[in-house]
This record gives sequence, C-alpha cells and structure tokens, in this order.
Amino acid sequence: MNIVGIVGSNAEVSYNRTLLQYIKRQFQGMFNLELVEIKDVPMFNQSDDQTDSQEIQSIHHKILQADGVIIATPEHNHTIPAALKSLLEWLSFKVHSFEEKPVMIVGASYYDQGSSRAQMHLRQILNAPGVNAIVMPGNEFLLGKVKEAFNEEGNLIDHETIVFLGSCLAKFTQFIQMVLAMEAAEQSEPEPEDLYATGKIDTTIEGVDMDADDWLEQAAEAVNAVEGNTYVKLDRGLLTVDQLNYFLSSMPMELTYADSNNQFLYYNHTLPGSEMLASRVLGQVGNPLANCHPKAAFKNVEWVIQQLRSGAVDAVRVNVPTHGPDKYVVHNYQAMHDKEGNYVGINEYILDFKPIIDWYLKQTGQTLAGGVEVDGMTGASVKEADKHVEAVSGASAKEDAVEVSVDAMSGASAKG
Repeated sequence: MNIVGIVGSNAEVSYNRTLLQYIKRQFQGMFNLELVEIKDVPMFNQSDDQTDSQEIQSIHHKILQADGVIIATPEHNHTIPAALKSLLEWLSFKVHSFEEKPVMIVGASYYDQGSSRAQMHLRQILNAPGVNAIVMPGNEFLLGKVKEAFNEEGNLIDHETIVFLGSCLAKFTQFIQMVLAMEAAEQSEPEPEDLYATGKIDTTIEGVDMDADDWLEQAAEAVNAVEGNTYVKLDRGLLTVDQLNYFLSSMPMELTYADSNNQFLYYNHTLPGSEMLASRVLGQVGNPLANCHPKAAFKNVEWVIQQLRSGAVDAVRVNVPTHGPDKYVVHNYQAMHDKEGNYVGINEYILDFKPIIDWYLKQTGQTLAGGVEVDGMTGASVKEADKHVEAVSGASAKEDAVEVSVDAMSGASAKG
C-alpha cells in the first residue's frame, strides 16, 4: 500500500515532519510512506494560475497515484498554516487531487491540545466542494508537548503513544481498503441475486420442494446419498460419512454452507439450535436463502453475496454484540471456489473470539493496549448495499475481508 505523507509546514524545522519521518520508519511493514514537502509551493493566487507548475503538478500526481494521504498539520493561531492552505487551494482550483481520496489527519504541537483546532479546520476544508476528500472519521492523533515527545534520534518515547499511533494507522489502512472496495463495486453494477434459488446449477437436486421440512431426507433418497460407514474419498484423505460428521461437529465454530445458487445446504450440528450463537433448525436445510432471512435484510444479504461472488473481497465479517460483554461473536462469510477458481458458494463460520483472546493473553502475559476503542469507523457507509450497510469498520480488496456492523446483516441467520 502506497501512502503520501504531506508535511503541513514550510518551516526548516518542523515536529510534524519529524512525526511523519518516524511513521515512515516505524511502520514501514504496514505501508510505504512517501513524504511530500510544501516549502516550494507558491501562495495561492487565482489571478496568477500556477496549476501547471512543476511544484503543483508533482504533488498532484503523487496524490493521484497514492492509495491514501496522511496530512501532518501544526496549529498556527488556532488553524492550519498558510502554506498548507495554499496547497489545498491549488489542488482544488483547476485540478482535484483529493477527490474521493482517503485522508488521515495527524498533528503535533508544543502545547497540550496537539493541534486539535487546526485538525478540526482541516477536516472542514477537506470536506469542502472541490476538495471532496474522504476523511477518516474519529481516531484523532494529537501529539502535544512535542519537545518532550521525541528522543534525539527522532523516535517517540512514550510506549502508549506509539501503540495508539499504530492502532490509528492500522485502522487507516482498513479505511483505505474499504474505500477501494467501494470504488470497485461502483465500477460494475452486479446482477440482482436470486435469493429464492429459482435457478439451477450442476449440484441442484430437482424434484424436491426446497421449502419441505424433510428436504434432507427426500433429497438424500433422490440421489441415493451415502451415509454411515460408507467411505468418501476426499482430496486429502479418506473418511466415512460418520467420521466426516464427527469431524465437522467437533469444530469450535458454527459452520453453514450455501451454494452458488443461494440454496442453504448444510450446518454442522454442534449444539441444539436454541444454544447456538446463530440458531439453526433442521427444517432450514434445503431452503433458498430468502427463507432464511427477513425481507428487510435482503438488500444487505445481496450485497454480501455480490461482493463474494464477484471476487471483490474474499470474506465479509460481522460482529454481533447482542450476546453480551462476555462474548465477542463474529459471523464470517467466506467465499468458496472450485479448483478452477469458480465461485461455488459461501462458508459462513461463526465464532466467539473472546475465549481465544483471553487464552492468548494469559499464555503470553500480555494485555490489551490502553482501552483503545476498536470501532473507529462508526458512521461510514457502503453505497452498494443501498445505503443499508452502515457503520463499516473496515474493508478490503481481493484476499482480505470487509467488516460490517451487525445492522448490515440483521436477522441474517433467523428463520422466516
């Protein structure tokens, strides 16, 4: 991932430059950061158009080619420096470098407030017509008392500050990936999903009512399905049907499979339905997905399937906080593919991560850092879900995952 870091000061000595230089060194495993200076940017004057000058064009093209931008701003008289304001004027006059570009704001100051007022004004400017940047909400990094914050090598001294900065930058990379996923989705309008599974694929079992409560028994009889001690040759093993059931039922997660025709075909029987994190009943097996979700959730279910079917993402994750503070339950919707890479359906696996996190912390003696709020993106939205997928906290391009809040898939696992 390539990010441009704009030094928001034209001074020879700037702690905001030092901050960006530190980010470049300390977090080079997270992204590539190229620092951009504004010392040679002329004062904005629309009567003396210098948009085509080397200074303006160089910065313009670097921003266009970057995945995102970090702006480090000082605070001068409760606002941003004149040099930074001039740069933003030039880049929104004849060219529009920041149009739909993910931007993160950081700032360093001699005083306790750490450029908070300058950052607030900068957000307003970046949201202005003609600029139209996509500014990451929340996660303000305000570095105050900068004279004492760095050591002689230009490294931050306070451990908690370093950890918080790292968490903000990690969320910014997720924010960038979310924006990239949104842009990719906007480029091609997907076909509507047939949630009623009226189509047919190679593995569709015809002649059996999908809505039947005993679909499993009828379908198994129709295709002479094997069971019990009959062996099944897998691509990496040989197991009986009973062994496969033992194996899948022992998984420390709830598994569900829906095929590419949007038919719900399987869930592993780990617990009685009433005790599951997402209640399932045997009568759901064989149903089209439309029967497994309330109609109010159809738009969001379609959006998730379209993301996975198109290959825009490999997974969508949903945190469901309604299980109480002693659990951290995540629904993972994972795209499945055959050997040729063709989409063959969704593996939804549901897991309570809290016992794993607690075990890890106990084993390593580590603790979670400083009570940093995890969901820093609340309020963002995904357009392709017809504006119903709210509070996106992270998204990604191919081979990563999109994370959405629980309201995006409300009732996704409920019958009817």
